[in-house]
Order: sequence, then structure tokens, then C-alpha cells
Amino acid sequence: MLGVLPSTMVVLIDELDKKGLVQRHRSVKDRRNYALALTPEGIDLLQQLSKLATEHEAELCVALNSKERVTFAAFCRRIADQQGLTPQVHPGYRDIEGAHR
Repeated sequence: MLGVLPSTMVVLIDELDKKGLVQRHRSVKDRRNYALALTPEGIDLLQQLSKLATEHEAELCVALNSKERVTFAAFCRRIADQQGLTPQVHPGYRDIEGAHR
């Protein structure tokens, strides 16, 4: 979904693991794979980032009323669809060395 090579994903997960934000567990469905879970610290960070994102969006859209915000979001989705962007994935992931679509 992110368009990142598996080897690059391992590096990203290793960094999150080192920082204590995720834990790896052997998958119960396929022992060759790992399941990932956020640690309590990871959950806290995700909540902080979600709050910051919500505040940032509110600041950016302060000039729009609620109806205009809905319309603006719909326009943004149309543009993203036309550009072939993956929903909920930052387009900057395309620029990571070794990433592919």
C-alpha cells in the first residue's frame, strides 16, 4: 500500500522497534511472518500526532465553513484519484529511494 520495497519496510519497522513504538510477534496465521502491534508509547505518539493533525487541519481551513470543508475534501479526493494517489498514504512515500508502485 505504501509502495515501499519489503527490504525498506524492514528498515522502517526496525527504527520504530528501536524507538519502542512497535512490537513484533510471530503471526498465528503464518509463522514465517510477523504481526506488528503498537506499544503503549506508540499509541500515545499516534494520539499526539492525530491531535496535531486535527489542529493543523482546523488552522488551514479556518476560512471555510463546514459545508465548504466537505466540498473542499471532495475536490481533494477527486484530484488524488485522478493523480492515482493511494488513499490515506502520503505521496512523499513515492520519493523514498527504492520505493515502487
